[in-house]
Amino acid sequence: MTTTVEDVGTAASILQLGNRFCHAKALLTAVRLDLFTVLDEGPATPGELRDRLGLHGRGLADFLALLAALGLLRRDADGRYRNADGADRHLVSGRPGAVGGFLRGADINLYPVYGELAQALRTGRPQGRVDYTGMLDDPVATGQFVRMMDGLTQGLGAPLTAALEGVEYHSVLDVGGCRGHLLGQLLAARPDVRGHVFDLPQLEPFFHEYQAELGRTGQAVFHPGDFFQDPLPAADVLVLGHILHDWDPEQRQELLDKAFEAVNPGGALLVYDRMLGELADDTENLAASLHMLLVTDGGAEYTVAELRAQAAAAGFGAVTHRRLADYDTLVVCRKELRG
Repeated sequence: MTTTVEDVGTAASILQLGNRFCHAKALLTAVRLDLFTVLDEGPATPGELRDRLGLHGRGLADFLALLAALGLLRRDADGRYRNADGADRHLVSGRPGAVGGFLRGADINLYPVYGELAQALRTGRPQGRVDYTGMLDDPVATGQFVRMMDGLTQGLGAPLTAALEGVEYHSVLDVGGCRGHLLGQLLAARPDVRGHVFDLPQLEPFFHEYQAELGRTGQAVFHPGDFFQDPLPAADVLVLGHILHDWDPEQRQELLDKAFEAVNPGGALLVYDRMLGELADDTENLAASLHMLLVTDGGAEYTVAELRAQAAAAGFGAVTHRRLADYDTLVVCRKELRG
């Protein structure tokens, strides 16, 4: 990835950086309006989009022009707008590479609390909190949440499978695996493997529905529970993806200790998060760590060295790491065979 250094040497460039939130909110609003999915049906003029989206019309031409200037839309000679290539691949609902679910979640949960960043830095306390239990009691909200989680694991199955080369395994457990989107990818690569997801009970119907869509019923099992209250099911490979950064160092150690007990001897634990210090440009991962400040009691991104020390304390042997996707780092922790 190319290192990006902001030009902040002039008043104009500093003002541009300070107003970057306007660009972000334009994108988030377009996603919330489902603009890109509507445009997938065919190019449209501002007037046609006003009617399709049920908008007033004032400001719409400027809104669309801004999205075009940001490279998300293209304007044809006849004044109609269409999705640019990146938006077509990643912002149309239902596409395999769609990330709109995650952006909707960011718009609802993260964007508002960034207004309270100064207070979070003064107090060390979260300024916004997702009512996770309440959300899970609402099937519509939970459906939106599981699709947001799908966006975070899109395309990770192949590199995770490659990282397990040399590990003999017949079972995989994804802790906090939601409806099994990542698990489905892992099982597609290894149809001989038995798959497991451990997550809160409210997610079980979504898991069974999705695995049936994939044709994995009978190959994948859901285990309801709370990973701080209940033991983890045993497996040859255990995955903790975007889990540890939600918790403080003591809680991370507790989860790593539980993971060590659950991994069968000779197996492996896979941990991936936006770990700090692994990229030439840490801007995105430092921002992600501030997300944790704003919405969790003790969460933060962390370094490979910190994880390596905690994995060793839990009892794991060899620990290796590699890049995973654009911003994540994958750490593989091996559990030695008993002598």
